Amino acid sequence: MESLEAYTDFASVYDVFMDGTPYQGWADFLAEMIEKYGISKPVRDGQEKNLVLELGCGTGALTERMYEKGYDMIGVDNSQEMLGVALAKKEASGSDILYLCQDMRELDLYSTVGTVISACDSINYLLEGQEVEGVFALVENYLYPGGLFLFDFNTLYKYEQVIGDATIAENREECSFIWENYFHGKERVNEYDLTVFVKEGKGNMFRRFTETHFQRGYTLEEMEGFLERAGMEVLFALDADTHQAPGAQSQRIYLAAREQRKKNGG
Repeated sequence: MESLEAYTDFASVYDVFMDGTPYQGWADFLAEMIEKYGISKPVRDGQEKNLVLELGCGTGALTERMYEKGYDMIGVDNSQEMLGVALAKKEASGSDILYLCQDMRELDLYSTVGTVISACDSINYLLEGQEVEGVFALVENYLYPGGLFLFDFNTLYKYEQVIGDATIAENREECSFIWENYFHGKERVNEYDLTVFVKEGKGNMFRRFTETHFQRGYTLEEMEGFLERAGMEVLFALDADTHQAPGAQSQRIYLAAREQRKKNGG
């Protein structure tokens, strides 16, 4: 299995099938957490501590909403096709978001940033614990002293008990998809086999394409350990649905951590 696959053909219809995703709610929550725990301010003044980086930004749906809140945004994704959609949104909105085509495992920035965010389980595309810890170490390296890292992840419980081995299908007027899940218990990896049909032209001709992606389930304890070994201080964990303390049946969890080495002169 290869990790961190880039969305290719699916990028063209990604926003259609994700139109129910609560991006605005995520943006509101993230802005609230940054104001409460972070150092970045919603101003675009060029200061490093006010830069906000989104890892796995995809088509820029959340990035644009954070920009609308006043944050100086950088978006990073390893899919040129997804970033192509993001750049079209940037042109339409007139935003000055900086987009970088990079694998998060090889993150390379020109400066530090005050905040790093990652949503929609992008971290789950890292299939080895060492990869997660390595990415977290890069995040810590590029965080301004006292900077904030906010991200979400799908839990092992979600893959094992909820979506593993389930089939999801949607049929729209212009496109449809079949999303088959296969959970590999030994590796704790969920395989997504996507089959998409996109209408072309004015007739009833559809183009069919397929993509396969893999995500791994992690426990809260594992994620907290990765953060601590990367040199960050864990601030809080919340169930993404209830915003309460996570439980055994939490499917998605928010985690927040703070850079402490540079802040403390380490």
